Amino acid sequence: MPAKPSASEVQGAFALVTGASRGLGKSFARALALRKRNLVIVARSRFGLEALANELDHTHGVVTEIVAMDLAKPGAGLELARQLGERELHIDLVVNNAGFGERGEFLKLPLERQLEMIHLQNTAVVELTYQLLPLMSVAGGKRCGLINVSSMAGFQPVPYAAVYSAAKSFLMTFSMALREELRSSGVTVVTVCPGRLRADAEDRKDGKVQRKVPGGEQDHDDVVRAALEKLDSGGGLVIPGRKNRLVVRGQRLLAPNAVPKIVAKLSRPE
Repeated sequence: MPAKPSASEVQGAFALVTGASRGLGKSFARALALRKRNLVIVARSRFGLEALANELDHTHGVVTEIVAMDLAKPGAGLELARQLGERELHIDLVVNNAGFGERGEFLKLPLERQLEMIHLQNTAVVELTYQLLPLMSVAGGKRCGLINVSSMAGFQPVPYAAVYSAAKSFLMTFSMALREELRSSGVTVVTVCPGRLRADAEDRKDGKVQRKVPGGEQDHDDVVRAALEKLDSGGGLVIPGRKNRLVVRGQRLLAPNAVPKIVAKLSRPE
C-alpha cells in the first residue's frame, strides 16, 4: 500500500470538522468524504479520531488529518488555527460542530463546566473563524464555506439549560450576521439549528428513555444532508424537520414572557 501523502503534497484544500469523533460531527465527516473532500477532524479523543480517519481514508480514498484537542479550554481556537498553519493545512470549509449541554439549575451546576460550554460553542468558534476567514476570503474566487451548528434551543430562553440556550443563541445570531458581512467575499455561511439529535448507541445511558420534545428526535444524517444542501444553494439559516419549523413559527405568536414559562414546564428536571 502506498504511503499516505503529507499535507503539503495534497492537491487542494481541506474541510475542517470539529467534534468529529462521534454523533453529528462524524456524520459530517463521512458525508464530506463521500464528496471526496480531504478532511481535518478535531475532537478530544485521539482514539476515536484515528478510527474514523482510517475508515474515511480506506473507504473513500481521501486524506484525513487529525488534531486531538479540547476546544473547551481557553484559547483553544487560536491554538488550533496555529497548528493548522504549522502543518500547512489550508482550510476552505469549516464545520463548527463541537458542543455539549448540561441540564439543571444554574446555581447547582458547576461554574467551570458552564464556562466550558461558552468557551467551546462561542469563544473557540469566534477565535477560529477570525483566524481562518482572511485565508478563506482570498482563495482566488474559489467557493469557501462555514457551517455553524446551533440548535433549536437558540430560539428561546431555556430554563434549566440557561447557559446552553444562551450559547446557542449567540452562535446563531453571530453566524447569521456574519453571512451578511461575507456576501461579497466568496464565503458561504450556513447556520443549522437541529432539534434533539438521536443519541449514538455509546451515548445512551443505562437505556434510560429521554423526555419527549416537540419535533421528536432527529437523525444525524438527515441534519447533515439539510446543512450541505443549504451550503450548495448559497447558505442561510436551516431548521431541519417540518415540525421544528412549525414550533419556531408558533413561538413568534406568543408573548415574549410566556415562552420561558412554557419551556420551564417542559424542561424542569424530574
